[in-house]
Amino acid sequence: MRLVIAGGTGFIGSALCARLRANNHSLTILTRGREPKAASESEKWVTWEPLSGKIPLEAIDGADGIINLAGEPIAGKRWTASQKEKIRSSRIMTTRALVNAAANAKVKPKFLLNGSAVGYYGPRGDETITEEANPGNDFLSQVCAEWEQEAKKAESLGLRVALMRTGIVLGKGGALAKMVPPFKFFAGGPLGSGQQWMPWIHLEDEFGLILFLIDRADAVGPFNATAPNPVTMKEFCSTLGRVLGRPSWAPVPGFALRILLGEMAEMLLTGQRVLPARAQKLGYKFRYANLFEALQACMPL
Repeated sequence: MRLVIAGGTGFIGSALCARLRANNHSLTILTRGREPKAASESEKWVTWEPLSGKIPLEAIDGADGIINLAGEPIAGKRWTASQKEKIRSSRIMTTRALVNAAANAKVKPKFLLNGSAVGYYGPRGDETITEEANPGNDFLSQVCAEWEQEAKKAESLGLRVALMRTGIVLGKGGALAKMVPPFKFFAGGPLGSGQQWMPWIHLEDEFGLILFLIDRADAVGPFNATAPNPVTMKEFCSTLGRVLGRPSWAPVPGFALRILLGEMAEMLLTGQRVLPARAQKLGYKFRYANLFEALQACMPL
């Protein structure tokens, strides 16, 4: 297939592009920076300006599909008003630009696989969540809901639209690389009460699900990209400690996180008990269904 990738330079996107190359797909990777040298003759990089909606028509025209993973990282910076607007606009405007480009293409893509996140559901306590659940009311929920609505506009153009609501992605890098150092120094432990749920997925299953949804013509609508066995924050840290041979005994109080991170702390102190009901119903088989094996596969970092 010829696939257009937006967000191809991040933790998930760069690794996904490597996997797609290995599977002999032809890639057009959209970049906001300088176009790097292509890895092969079947790959090209195209500069775009997503916030202004400028995408060279030839990047989209005749492509088999679009994979959109673009978006400002939600962690790492305090959620000031300007940062929240970056988080929102980087998702809404890029998706809108891609859908508009598809509308103007002479030969339209067949599908749009659009990123989303389990943040769509908002804080839900111990409630078991599938794709049927309604969105929450907090900032991330509103961003995800609006993001998905922009993507679904492609349906009126005849594109098949699948939405991946991804949890914490575990791999050699990303969020896990930031979690491990305190454990190595015998200072690891859960955040807050530790009772909040942590929906997770191994990077191999993130790829696997993307490839699965690309190939399934009946894959339409939202799909939770999470392993079938979610754990609490306390369970996650205990398991990570076992894998590293370190204790998990130093919790970080919720009030300290709120002082340090402001509104963003709520993302870490609350969670969702999310299950990948629709992916499993379609027949996707998880390579890493259990956390211990998933974390072992990520080592050493």
